[in-house]
Amino acid sequence: MKGWKRVLNGLPPHLLAWIWAALLFLQMGLAFFVFTEPRYPGLMFAGWATWALGTVFAIVPIFALRRRGGVPQGKSYMETTSLVDTGIYAIVRHPQSGTAGILLNLALALIGQHWLLVALAVVGIALLYVDLIRADEVCVNKFGPSYLGYMERVPRVNFVAGILRLLRHPGPEGTDSD
Repeated sequence: MKGWKRVLNGLPPHLLAWIWAALLFLQMGLAFFVFTEPRYPGLMFAGWATWALGTVFAIVPIFALRRRGGVPQGKSYMETTSLVDTGIYAIVRHPQSGTAGILLNLALALIGQHWLLVALAVVGIALLYVDLIRADEVCVNKFGPSYLGYMERVPRVNFVAGILRLLRHPGPEGTDSD
């Protein structure tokens, strides 16, 4: 494990994100423009439903971070100064880059139903997850002990576990509708 951490720490900060994003765009091109005849319409329907859910996880964080993240005027929503742990961030720690990315990769494999799309999804999801481990380390450095507590309460990307946790233990972080 320590060998992997050394390799990860030696990489440029956003390299993994660029690679998995490029793979996602490649999947999109293949799924929508190359592989047009799905074998199983039910899987394609499941893919579109997964795509819709992934889109929610991709868009909602923009508004949540702008609203609650202490973003300075004129700056990107990603330049938060406050830890956001309400709304969608009470369900998963990484809704946009993590949960949405995984769901969109999976959706494209289901929509296109081709072995190449499945292979790209597997590689993309693996790179994305490794990138999220690194993102947690960055957030611990930025927000300190409060982020460590947040990590204990909220799953990294598992939105089903996050929703079940909120249903079992509703609290202040589960009361916002972002």
